[in-house]
Amino acid sequence: MVTLDKLTRKTMIWLTYRGISIRDSRVLAVRGRKSGEWRTTPVNLLTLDGERYLVAPRGHTQWVRNMRSVGGGELRLGRKAEAFTAVELADADKPLILREYLRRWAWEVGYFFGDINADSPAEELERVAPGFPVFRITAA
Repeated sequence: MVTLDKLTRKTMIWLTYRGISIRDSRVLAVRGRKSGEWRTTPVNLLTLDGERYLVAPRGHTQWVRNMRSVGGGELRLGRKAEAFTAVELADADKPLILREYLRRWAWEVGYFFGDINADSPAEELERVAPGFPVFRITAA
């Protein structure tokens, strides 16, 4: 699965840098909390009920730590860059977001969630919510 993840990430980055979005893929750019340098990673932008979210399927990664520190970044698609601010959701607010995220992208990131899927009971999504940071983003 690690090889598939690396291949998927490289493919998504290659396409997104060329302006091709696969199911709302973007390149997330966040300033490093220590270096101040731009750091990039591919993400899936989730839009639900008019709100936009970034979910960290790999857990508390470096981009999550940077986002918490700087409070925003850029979503890039080709040559376009959209600045945004971000607010992290409380664990209690995550289950609906995680369910929809899994419904849309389980084929790509489902293995990070173990036995949890879009049809899992709400209690199971609540149980795993602390391990998957979610940010609501708004245009800056």
